[in-house]
Amino acid sequence: MPEQLNPGERLVRCLTGGSVDRLPFGVGIGWCPWGETMERWKRESGQPKLNVAQALGYDPDFAIPELESGPFPHFEPEVLEESDDLIVSRDWRGITMRNRRDGGSMPEFLDYPVKTVADWDRLQAERYRLDTVALDRRVIQNWDDFRTRLKNTGEAVQVGVFPWGVFGTARDLLGAEELLIAFYTEPDLIKDIMQHLTSLWLLLWERVAQEVQIDHIHIWEDMSGRQGSLISPAMIAEFMMPCYDRIAHFAQTHQVRMVSVDSDGDCSELVPLMMRHGVNVFFPFEVQAGNEICDYRKQYPQLGIWGGLDKRVLAQSRRDIDCELEKIPAMARLGGRFVPQFDHLIPPDVPWDNFVYAAGRIREMCNN
Repeated sequence: MPEQLNPGERLVRCLTGGSVDRLPFGVGIGWCPWGETMERWKRESGQPKLNVAQALGYDPDFAIPELESGPFPHFEPEVLEESDDLIVSRDWRGITMRNRRDGGSMPEFLDYPVKTVADWDRLQAERYRLDTVALDRRVIQNWDDFRTRLKNTGEAVQVGVFPWGVFGTARDLLGAEELLIAFYTEPDLIKDIMQHLTSLWLLLWERVAQEVQIDHIHIWEDMSGRQGSLISPAMIAEFMMPCYDRIAHFAQTHQVRMVSVDSDGDCSELVPLMMRHGVNVFFPFEVQAGNEICDYRKQYPQLGIWGGLDKRVLAQSRRDIDCELEKIPAMARLGGRFVPQFDHLIPPDVPWDNFVYAAGRIREMCNN
């Protein structure tokens, strides 16, 4: 076993099969609460300024440079309609949505910026330019400050973050239903959108690579439901994997050790296909969608698995929590390449005491 590692090296090695001193603790979206959950925890903990990461001693996550990876300049946010309970607004991505004022549910998405090829052509010219001047303006990170941060925290460096993905961002441009139809009616448009977005990100990441070593490329897709992928493996291969091959080439050229994908839902169709095109880490492995991480570990020994603990047990008994957490030593016995986290943001039916108990048990397991 190596000597004590810094947090970034521990996290990357753990997910890519290297030797580690212990498992990373408290890293990933599955350690974060929804807004309603956070308000409940503040009340129950008696800490109106509760910081969960500090209170429970989470390890640092990845350090992500400040880049403008979407429409730039942003759309001007605008409130279009409001009532006592609801607000209809357009956000900085150009998406129009209806939200509850109390934030108590997912928004209802009403309209998107791309409806025609002409819309996309105009967006490219106005907000997705690839020329040097436009790219320079997208890099807003102060690199001296960033290098100082890395030296002080020992974090690993990630490029790519929510909501940027080959499928995921195309969906945010057209809307889910419109995108799925356009795979058939406007295939050239979809391929152009995906390739153009990939070009933008690779050009930005090249600027990052000139300043610091990149350890992790993240691709946010969210392209599965309980029934599996929203598009067929054949469509994934035709439309998306040429972009992934370009990303994989960048990773190989720049010695980037991790390429991860985030997709909710049943990811059993995505994992083997994307692994063949450079992806080596997946998360969050939603249990209620049928994902069982021990089965994935047996089937894909080289896959980094990040997540897979059922968040629903956190609202149940401590016995139920303990039973679910037995997956952690089981994954170690099956070969590792695993970082524990719950399978999405923590919902508001979870008591603070239950979460503290679960976190304490997981921390013990990570240290053993």
